[in-house]
Amino acid sequence: MFLSGIPFLSGCSKEVSGEGKGGDPRKNVAVPVLVAPVVEKSVPVELRAIGNVQAYATVAVKAQVTGELTSVQFKEGQEVKKGDLLFTIDPRPFEAKLKQAEANLAKERAQMQNARRQAQRYGSVARKGYVSAEQYDQVAANAEALEASVRADEAAVESARLELKYCSIRSPLDGIAGAVKMDRGNIVKASDKDNVLVVINQVRPIYVCFSVPEQHLPQLKKHMATRKLEVLATIPGEEDHPSRGELSFLDNTVDMATGTIQLKATFSNADKVLWPGQFVNVLLKLTTQEGALVVPGEAIQTGQDGPYVYVVKPDLTVEYRPVVLGRSTENAVVVEKGISVGEKVVMEGQLRLAPGMQVKIVDEEAGRSEENHP
Repeated sequence: MFLSGIPFLSGCSKEVSGEGKGGDPRKNVAVPVLVAPVVEKSVPVELRAIGNVQAYATVAVKAQVTGELTSVQFKEGQEVKKGDLLFTIDPRPFEAKLKQAEANLAKERAQMQNARRQAQRYGSVARKGYVSAEQYDQVAANAEALEASVRADEAAVESARLELKYCSIRSPLDGIAGAVKMDRGNIVKASDKDNVLVVINQVRPIYVCFSVPEQHLPQLKKHMATRKLEVLATIPGEEDHPSRGELSFLDNTVDMATGTIQLKATFSNADKVLWPGQFVNVLLKLTTQEGALVVPGEAIQTGQDGPYVYVVKPDLTVEYRPVVLGRSTENAVVVEKGISVGEKVVMEGQLRLAPGMQVKIVDEEAGRSEENHP
């Protein structure tokens, strides 16, 4: 009985070790994986950046004459139109100044008319020799001096009228008024750098400024020369509602400290979604790459030799493939070399795989699996 049991134990030993099957038992266990096909599609060539919203124009409103501020005609944060009255400075001193200048002008004009008539009379009698040439020259010079005085008084009247006009401070553009820096009753000074009355920002249209690495400069110049480039700006948390604009400015120099170049896009901002000072996500569309091979980003793995994917062969074994990657889109990656259209790549379950291992493809939605049956 002892001898007859030896072959039986030997056979059990082979079955347990897996040598009876003739190979590594791991390769006979099908690993469940999710796969995705390699598809050929048109892929937009895009640049992404973080941008900052800037007002299309900014005006710091200051007084151009000195006087008492008698009224504020708007509310802080109000949208104002070009020409709207914002502030009023007490006009009475300037009205009096204008009247005085007009009176001086009238006086000088009367004296000028009299001097002209005298010059005409002296001219007629001087030709007959009744008065000396010296007397005539004196009268003619007096008439010319009074004409110059009239021109000076006319300029004084225009200056007084302009100062009176400056008493009514109006908006120079359409925009949003900021905080009021001076209240009614304050004395404002002409061109006082330290006392800005209000700052107005033009927000329709509006700019978004951003920077991209300098290696994209040749592409930018090439595509800008042929057409307007579309730019999308998205407020964080509002990804479903991007604002659309056009690239309008390429800086004339590269920032040597950062190796980037500044760009600026113009947005109509009709709904006033973009606001000066905001940070936004920017997407600049350059062109479209036709016939690109695309796989989900989850399929790309990185090893010691670079990026790779696992390709599922028709016999449901996997093959290790090194790949050359192109640009990334929102949820996919362009593969320049290493795979072919129609092949299936593993997008989930790669950590349990090795080249040549058996897999079963799991249908994530239906909960089904496809197994290899001999």
